[in-house]
Amino acid sequence: MSKLSSIRSLFTPIQPTVRMLGGPVSYREVMPSPALQNMIYCYWSLRTEGELSSNFLYRVVADGCIDVFLDMDNKQETFVMGFCKKYTEFPLSKSFHYVGIRFLPSMFTQLFGIDASLLTDRYLELDSLMPSFHRVLSDELRAITVFSEWVERINQHLESYVESISIDVDNRFYDALETIFNCQGMFSVEKDLRTGLSARQLRRVFNYYLGTTPKTFGKVVRFQNILKAKPSTQSLRQNKLFYDVGYYDQAHFIKDFKSLYGVVPSVAFGRE
Repeated sequence: MSKLSSIRSLFTPIQPTVRMLGGPVSYREVMPSPALQNMIYCYWSLRTEGELSSNFLYRVVADGCIDVFLDMDNKQETFVMGFCKKYTEFPLSKSFHYVGIRFLPSMFTQLFGIDASLLTDRYLELDSLMPSFHRVLSDELRAITVFSEWVERINQHLESYVESISIDVDNRFYDALETIFNCQGMFSVEKDLRTGLSARQLRRVFNYYLGTTPKTFGKVVRFQNILKAKPSTQSLRQNKLFYDVGYYDQAHFIKDFKSLYGVVPSVAFGRE
């Protein structure tokens, strides 16, 4: 388990703050219980505090994680969203309340034994993939409407579940993952990921645990480290950030950033 404990310390999957578009929308993240912090980054809540004047478009940036989420107003609507190579937009109504569980990279597969590549760039109804977990969220917790109470009950359920299973840690995979985090996504597969696995084997293992290749996952890690640094629009121009994060020119940096975020860097950081 020591390999798993390093993920949280090395990687912070950031989702930018929800903007006040058309009315009051709040987004919260809550830490899981200590027993689950090696596996779950956070529980989150996205909700309106009153009815909006128009429908809401929620943008999720690429963060390398897998999320389970549900509609608190209709608990039969439960989903799991896999690794995404680019940003995703969700058109929502004028009033909504969603809650979710954000699993740290690889941990959804570690806990539930589901091949992450089945979820890449898509979200599926949880009932079709994990009917027993769907029943917990939709039936056993049906009466809960308060986020803090929901978090408490989910903590209890997942702690009990984790105690009942055995987690098999592949040190070769986690050595490669740790290298990618330490390099902030800037690495050479051939030179830096020397784990004893061939390039083909490494791709297969990464696809199973993460839903993508080492190279693509590294691009998301690099992007997330840029978000964490919160550069200003001025520093983007003056300090040539794209050189520091491994790009040879600004055009490729802007193209990749927009693909992962949905807007160009000057717009993303100009709003901070």
